[in-house]
Amino acid sequence: MFTRAPIDPELLRPVLGTGLGSSRTLPAQAYVSSDVFDWEMEHFFEAGWVCLGRADDLAVTGDQRAFRVGDEGVLVVRDVDGTLRAYANTCRHRGHELLEPETSRNERVIKCPYHAWVYRLDGALAGAPRFGDVDGFDRSDHPLISARVAEWHGWVFVNTGGDAPALDAYVGNLDGLIAAWEPDRLFVAATHEYVIGANWKTITENYHECYHCPSIHPELCVVTPVDSGQNLPHEGMWVGGSMRLKDFAETMSLTGKSKGITLRGLDDEQRRQVSYFGLFPNLLLSLHPDYVLTHRFEPVGPRETRVECQWLFPPEATEVPGFDPVYAVEFWDITNREDWVACESVARGHRSAGFRQGPFAWSEDEVHALMAMVARGYLDGRASVPPQVHEVAARAG
Repeated sequence: MFTRAPIDPELLRPVLGTGLGSSRTLPAQAYVSSDVFDWEMEHFFEAGWVCLGRADDLAVTGDQRAFRVGDEGVLVVRDVDGTLRAYANTCRHRGHELLEPETSRNERVIKCPYHAWVYRLDGALAGAPRFGDVDGFDRSDHPLISARVAEWHGWVFVNTGGDAPALDAYVGNLDGLIAAWEPDRLFVAATHEYVIGANWKTITENYHECYHCPSIHPELCVVTPVDSGQNLPHEGMWVGGSMRLKDFAETMSLTGKSKGITLRGLDDEQRRQVSYFGLFPNLLLSLHPDYVLTHRFEPVGPRETRVECQWLFPPEATEVPGFDPVYAVEFWDITNREDWVACESVARGHRSAGFRQGPFAWSEDEVHALMAMVARGYLDGRASVPPQVHEVAARAG
């Protein structure tokens, strides 16, 4: 039995319209309500597959990292056999966190800092000081509580709620769409972190349309036609599509030139485009001919989101004389900051008494798909595959 979100269902019905022209955006409560935010953390984040970052950060035996997913703490470790394991970040004794959230360490055991209970990397309790003379105490009764964890193309995902579909079913056909970029063999060349005064949905909605690009992204408009590309059919928990590069441009940079190397697995069409995919709820993938850019969300509250951006390159790029990822980093840092200004303005608008649910342009059809997915999730109590809005737009065109 799933619980609906604490939001008026009548405000959600216009979002679910079958025709783009008659549909409306999500209501303000979806962005400003603390109760709705708390519901999302439980029903979208804890109940879904959430990206925690790159598997390279947990590469060797004994690597341990602690994260927060909604209200849940999770500890991810690399076991002695190379297996990635995840546990509730909670000691079985008195509940103290095993590792402070957002920190890491490398140890051959997992040790609680409170009363020094010690666990093996496979989660079994190995030692409990001063419990040797406690009648009925059996260490085998107190292993760490496991959580679902999986690696996908070099990223780590967890499902703390435990009842999401298998990750391969969750991502659906997105797996095949990104395979040619071979993300698992790429390395992180740069990382930027941003804190944005906007709801996490506002940021991903902005990502999925270029209606705003002529207004706020002059640099981006130099290298790509804003009305180019196509949206792609989604069979998993994602929306997205592609944009073309202009004839002179090799990639997305301020000059359109690449200072890296074209990814080895791409065909001629993939070398002339940039693909943009949003895997619900917290990972955006921007696939370029020569690098991959990711945006990973960590919602802080209904009005604040932490975003980690990473630029991934193939190992062959380091062999290019004078290789420096700054050509890609600079372009997207400028573009990101332009977007953050817009998103924070939208966030202030959501709090205004004058805000009303607005209409969609045809170039916002994937935003409609995303919002319809969220609205349906609010009503059903959990997220499901978004509607194929691109088909409606294609027929209308």
